[in-house]
Amino acid sequence: MSILIDLSLLWEFIIFLNTGLAIITVFRQPRDIAATWAWLLVLTFLPVAGFIVYAFVGRKLPKKRLFRFQQQDLLRMDNILSKLNRKYADPKKIKADEVAYQARDMVRLFKNTDMAYLERRNKLHIYTDGYGLFTQMINDIKHAKKSINIEFYTFYNDKIGRQILELLTMKAREGVLVHVIYDSWGSMGTTRRFFKPLINAGGYAEPFLHTHSVITDFRINFRNHRKIVVIDGQIGYVGGFNIGDQYLGRKKKFGHWRDTHLRIMGSAVYSLQSQFILDWNVTDIKNKIDEERDHAFYFPPFKSEGTTNMQIVSSGPDSDLEQIKIGYIKMIQSAKNYCWIQTPYLIPDDSTLDAIRIAAMSGVDVRIMVPNKPDHLFVYRATQYYAKRLANEGVKIYYYQKGFMHAKTAVIDDKIASVGSANFDFRSFKLNFEINAFLYDSEFSSRLKSIYLKDIKDSELQTIEMFKKQSLWLTFKQIFSRLLSPIL
Repeated sequence: MSILIDLSLLWEFIIFLNTGLAIITVFRQPRDIAATWAWLLVLTFLPVAGFIVYAFVGRKLPKKRLFRFQQQDLLRMDNILSKLNRKYADPKKIKADEVAYQARDMVRLFKNTDMAYLERRNKLHIYTDGYGLFTQMINDIKHAKKSINIEFYTFYNDKIGRQILELLTMKAREGVLVHVIYDSWGSMGTTRRFFKPLINAGGYAEPFLHTHSVITDFRINFRNHRKIVVIDGQIGYVGGFNIGDQYLGRKKKFGHWRDTHLRIMGSAVYSLQSQFILDWNVTDIKNKIDEERDHAFYFPPFKSEGTTNMQIVSSGPDSDLEQIKIGYIKMIQSAKNYCWIQTPYLIPDDSTLDAIRIAAMSGVDVRIMVPNKPDHLFVYRATQYYAKRLANEGVKIYYYQKGFMHAKTAVIDDKIASVGSANFDFRSFKLNFEINAFLYDSEFSSRLKSIYLKDIKDSELQTIEMFKKQSLWLTFKQIFSRLLSPIL
């Protein structure tokens, strides 16, 4: 009997201690209210195990690492882009100028929050299939003469990863300056040893904000989710694809991989280049790129006869402005006729959720397309929760059936569109480093709309009746996952 009493007292002491530590752990760093309550829930109801989860997911990045971006570096890059923007300004009017003028408040928003310049007359190609994208990208890399800068969340050690690494190594031996940034978590299984041939050939490859400490880097938050490729300062890529066989549909788990990526020729490449340089210089401070000294090397003259105006917008936990999120909200608020969104993860915060709801209740044709299969179970259940909620409020929810939907796109009223790396979820809004292209061009937006309509043929509209038929167990899993959504 006394043993049971002792165990009971011990357990009460553990619960008391756990609760105290949970409160101290959560409140010692500023967080928004939703994340605060979510972490209190996890730490309180999962004694000991909750702290293991927190160590893996919840810890914030130390400010001395998070804010390696020096203000003078940002101002110097802004000065370079400002001069380039003036130098290559083309007085000839194009149709996209009218769209940009109508959206001038949005253009100003990005200029004020992210120093993002309106880049005119860009030539674009849209890729929705990995084979077409990588065929073109490999061809562009083969023809590189001066520099290749690559930044991906995922750079896997698999067939396509080794093929690209071999090509980069060959170009480095030819004298092309090659830099690669990869995310150590997103590229799980890929180590520095994988990039040794490139480094031995004179190239550079580094994991983003890596500290060489297993303990310090044992986290899945504050990852570099950006996808940037810049070749010779003339050709740029941005979008949702990463480097890996699954993005070519070679993994049975996902099947056909449906994504959206852009190939850009024009002044917007300068913005991609500048973001890569900033990311590289905070990743490898010993081998920083001197963009002022090598200005002509990284920002060479160009002549573009494209028809698309755009802004390259970046966001991340180094800023509280959440630039891409407020860009999404601004787009949704601007919609008069339709707003169509594709995202693999639909876990909006309150402000984004309200923007979507208000648009739908105002008579705007709001459609959201998500996958019909999970790659992260809790995230998928939370996505289902919000899909059900929005369907009840007039949003048309489509589950993509052909394979895995990974595109992060939005298009409104045949005018404004967005393509990039940022999902409609907490992680992309607050925790990851992201990059999107916001485009002002009726022709491009119409092309993106046509692609969406084609995807609808491979999707199933989820009716309110279909959601009502869900089992109680599935509904419980969705509600529980939603409670954790601020930290997923």
